Amino acid sequence: MPSTLFDKIWDSHAVSVMDGGPTQLYIDRHYCHEVTSPQAFDGLRKRGIGVFRPERTFCSPDHNIPTHDQDRPIADPVSHHQVATLVNNARDFGLTLFGMCHEKNGIIHVIGPENGLTLPGFTIVCGDSHTSTHGAFGAVAFGIGTSEVEMVLASQCILQPKPKTMRININGRLGDGVTAKDVALYIIAKMTTGGATGYFVEYAGEVVRNMSMEERMTLCNLSIEMGARGGMVAPDQTTFDYIKGREYAPNGEDWDKALAYWKTLRTDDDAVFDKEVNFDGSDIQPRITFGTNPGMGIAINEAIPSAPTDDDTGRASYAKSLQYMGFSEGQRLEGHPVDYVFLGSCTNGRLEDFRAFASMVKGRKKAPGVTAWLVPGSWAVDRQIREEGLDRILEEAGFTLRQPGCSACLAMNDDKVPTAKLCISTSNRNFEGRQGPGARTILAGPLVAAASAITGVITDPRTLNETR
Repeated sequence: MPSTLFDKIWDSHAVSVMDGGPTQLYIDRHYCHEVTSPQAFDGLRKRGIGVFRPERTFCSPDHNIPTHDQDRPIADPVSHHQVATLVNNARDFGLTLFGMCHEKNGIIHVIGPENGLTLPGFTIVCGDSHTSTHGAFGAVAFGIGTSEVEMVLASQCILQPKPKTMRININGRLGDGVTAKDVALYIIAKMTTGGATGYFVEYAGEVVRNMSMEERMTLCNLSIEMGARGGMVAPDQTTFDYIKGREYAPNGEDWDKALAYWKTLRTDDDAVFDKEVNFDGSDIQPRITFGTNPGMGIAINEAIPSAPTDDDTGRASYAKSLQYMGFSEGQRLEGHPVDYVFLGSCTNGRLEDFRAFASMVKGRKKAPGVTAWLVPGSWAVDRQIREEGLDRILEEAGFTLRQPGCSACLAMNDDKVPTAKLCISTSNRNFEGRQGPGARTILAGPLVAAASAITGVITDPRTLNETR
C-alpha cells in the first residue's frame, strides 16, 4: 500500500499496537531540559531504576538560564535550583549534558540539529511542545509531558495514539521581504489555532523545497501553534548537505548506508492523506499578530479585522484579546510605537535570522526609545555571528548581543518585558503574560523586527528596502 512519509517512520518504530488503543513507539532521540524533567527523574529514583538507554538522551538547560553573566551563579533561586537539578540528574543517570557555558549549550531545539543529533527517519521527543522543530529533517518529532519523559527514560518507548495525516502544499514564489516565519504565521491564521488538531502535518510544495534547513525548522517549529501534533518536511539534498560532517552525524560507510535509507524517506506518489490543504506563496506578505494567540494575525499593511464570529462567547473573547493588547477592530498597526524588540528563540534564533536582521540594520541606527534583546540560540550560533562579522554590524547600529538561551520567549528568566510594554518578538507565542506579567507581544519575522527596531514603530521591511 502507498504510504505517507509519516506512516513509514511511525510504523517502522511501532513495537506493538494495542487493539483500538495507542502505539508503543520506540524513540530514537530524547532531548531533555530543566523545566519538564525533574519529576521524571524523581520517578525513576522512587522505582529504583536507571535510564534504559542513556546514550540516546541529551540534556541542555535553556529556559531558565540568564542571557548575561553566565559564568556567575544564577541569581534567581528558582532558576538556579532547576538548572542545578538538571546537572545533578544528568550526572546521577549518566546522561550527556551540555551545561551553561559549554560550547554546545543552547536552546535544545537549536543544538540538536546543529550537532547532527537530529536525523532523518528518527522518532524524537522532548518535554517541550516545540519539539516539532526537528521534523524539518524528515523526522517524527513531538513534545511530551513529564510522565511521558519518565516513560522514555525508563524504556526508550512511549505510548501514543497515532495521529491523522495532513499535507500542506505551498506552491508559487514568495515575494520580497517574506520569510519562513511569515509563511508559518499566514498558515496559522488561515488554519486557526485548532485547525490541525489531531493531525501530523507534512509540508510540501515549491516554496518548501526552496527553503533552507533553518527556514524549514522555523516552519515546523510553529506547527504546534495550529494544533498539530507535529510537522515535517521530506529530506532532500538540502537536508543531506546540512547534516554531512556534523559531529554526531554518521560518517564513512555509516554515512553511505544512512544516506541510502534517507533517500527512501518520501511520501509515495499514490499515498492518501486524511486531509490536504493548498496555499499560494505569492499571497503571503510580511506578517504580524494583533491579538493573544498566534492565529490572530494579519499582513503588516492590513487593518485588524472584525470578530470572525457572531457567537457571543467568541466575540467576547475577541474583544478581551484586543483590550489586553490595547487595539481595536479596524485599526492599522503599521506606524504604531514599539517599546521592545526580541530576536531569538527556537523559532528565530539561528544564524540566518541574525543575517536577515543584520542586513536590515546595516548602515542604520537603532531607534533611541527601543530596547532590543538579540539572543543567539546557541553558543555555536554566537560563534558564527562573530566569525561573519555580524556582531560588528549590529554594534555599529546600536545593538548588543546577549548570551544564548530561551530569553524573552517566555517569562522564566531575567528577560521579562515590563507590564503594558509592546514587544515585536520573533518567538512563537503571544499569550497574555507570555513575555512577562502584562506584557504585550506581537509575533513577527526577523525582518519586521529589525525594521521596527530601526524606526521605533511597526514597520514593513519592504518600505525600508526601497530607501536603500
